[in-house]
Order: sequence, then structure tokens, then C-alpha cells
Amino acid sequence: MSRSPAPAIIPNTPLAAFIARYERLFILTGAGCSTRSGIPDYRDDKGNWKRSPPVTYQAFMGEAATRRRYWARSLIGWQRFGSAGPNNAHLALARLEADGRVEVMLTQNVDRLHQAAGSDRVIDLHGRLDVVRCMACERRTPRQELQERLIRLNPGWAERSATLAPDGDADLDGIDFSAFTVPYCTSCDGLLKPDVVFFGENVPRERVEAAMDHLSKADAMLVVGTSLMVYSGFRFVDAAARAARPIAAVNLGRTRGDHMFALKIEQACDEALAFLCGPAP
Repeated sequence: MSRSPAPAIIPNTPLAAFIARYERLFILTGAGCSTRSGIPDYRDDKGNWKRSPPVTYQAFMGEAATRRRYWARSLIGWQRFGSAGPNNAHLALARLEADGRVEVMLTQNVDRLHQAAGSDRVIDLHGRLDVVRCMACERRTPRQELQERLIRLNPGWAERSATLAPDGDADLDGIDFSAFTVPYCTSCDGLLKPDVVFFGENVPRERVEAAMDHLSKADAMLVVGTSLMVYSGFRFVDAAARAARPIAAVNLGRTRGDHMFALKIEQACDEALAFLCGPAP
């Protein structure tokens, strides 16, 4: 594949110098990339949960009450999550791709904000929240379509106020969900689930293999906005370290891979990557 000339990066900071040094970057991003877009992250600066852990795959699939609670919270959260736009961190990484320096961007986020910013070389490791999957017939439909059904079936719920949660739902405390109506697939009456990888669920093997193939072609790795506490993302840092790929990271606080980094910048993602933004080529 032909690549455009290297971007005009002025190596006046260690991070700028690191990025300028390598032609093919494998970029791994996480929730810290999207906080300036109004989507909260999961963990504090020590890597601990800021709130109760997200719903597990086993609970969602096995308990009707869990599904009612999830979709009720999602009805409210989606109104803000679905309208979020990319921030300067997403735009900076899209600019880096446009300059031909990105082998692939592997994101743990499900918000599609990298794509909204203009990035094309993206693998959504944990899927995408803007799509709903039928667990019986595998039909995929837009999340917004389900939102309209949820609102019709549950009058008054959309007007409730709540704090947005990292995974696109909302924090609702002390609410009785027993009367909430959960829609089923319009094709087969199957159970509907967001087309994302829940905690306790495996990332599709072909997605992992595709990412590992890109990692084998990269000459360095850049980690942006993730504590790496979840193994599904950490495995790529571990693989890069074992393959002697230099790794730089941008993250506020401790990460699981701190001992593997050649460089770590403890700064907000959009601020640390600001030097990549500038006039379009």
C-alpha cells in the first residue's frame, strides 16, 4: 500500500518525537479518548471502577429483569450517547491516519467517534452501540430504530433525567423496572442485544486475529486513553512488548501496562495529541 509523506510533526515533545520516528503505528484507544465528547470513562486514576461494573453477558441473556433494567437505562442514555460528536483527540488521530502513519486503529470504544472524525482504518474491538443484534436470527438493525420502539412502548420514560454512564446507558437509582416493556425482534421475536461485547462475553476470534495481523505489520504502538485493565485490550500491548515493538501511552493515571512502555504521557488525550491538529494538507 502506498503511503503519503510523513506529517509535519515538530518533535518538540517526547510524544511528538516518538510518533515522528515510526511509519506504521498500531493505535489502541479506550474510554479516555471520548471523555471530552461527554461520554464518561470507567475507571479512576488508580484503575479502579468509578461506578458499579457494567452488566454481564450472562446476566443479560439469562435474566428478564436484567434486560428490563438495561433497556430502560439505555432508553435514557442513548439520547445523549447517540448524539455525541468527536473531540480533538479523535480528530488528531484521524489526521495522523490521513498523513499515512496508521497501520490500524483498534478501539475498545463502542461509540464510533473515530469514524465520525474521519478515520477509516478502524477495528471496533468491542463492537458498536449504534447497532442492535437479534440473538436468534442474527438480524442487525439501527439502534435509533429500537429507540423509537422503546419510547412508544414505554410512555414517559424518555422524559426522566439521569446521569450518562460510560456504556451508553444511564444511572437510575431507586426505580421499579418491572413494568418496563422490552421489544423483541420484529422478524422472529428473538431476544435483542446491543451489537457490543459485554463483560463476560468473548471478542469474536476473527476480530482479534485481524488486529494481531495488523500488529505484526506495525513498527510501534501508541496507546491512547485506556487503563488496559480489561484483558481484551491488554493482550495487544502484551503481544507488542513480546515482539519488541516500542510502545508509547497517553493516559491519566495508572495502567496495567506501565512497565511495558518506552514513554508515558499523563495528560488528557486531546491535549497530549494537540500537536497533530493543524491546517488540512
